[in-house]
Amino acid sequence: MNRIVVTDSEIPAGVEMGINSDKVCHIIAKARVFDAKEGDSDPDSGSNAADDGMADVLEDKADDLSYRELMAFIRTLSEDEQVSLVALAWVGRGTYDIAEWGEAHNLARHEHNKRTAEYLTGLPLLSDYLEEGLAAFGKNCKAFDTEQGV
Repeated sequence: MNRIVVTDSEIPAGVEMGINSDKVCHIIAKARVFDAKEGDSDPDSGSNAADDGMADVLEDKADDLSYRELMAFIRTLSEDEQVSLVALAWVGRGTYDIAEWGEAHNLARHEHNKRTAEYLTGLPLLSDYLEEGLAAFGKNCKAFDTEQGV
């Protein structure tokens, strides 16, 4: 994925991300774990994990711990942080440019509902979008990754 290189002069004056970058980095880390999994290839599987070579371990399921942790963390964010997170994903996806942050943020606020966590976890490249969104603000997760031993 192409990295966005942004200088402080390209970020419109007075534009704040609205969410702590460490929280975004935590979500990126959780989303990467969840994104690494694949869809349920055998929904009727009732076999013993030891017998089937742990085939279901890397399949994402609604009861998956990494999914539940990601959903819970997003749900604990304030409404303002959730709105900023959605807008950040849209900037990272390329739907909006950093210069259009206000527009993206306003639409995210207008569209906000109780299903924000479901919406975000439904984005197939959520971690990449958020990473690119951070880059648009001239930020990254290097310090967070170092702290977490990633």
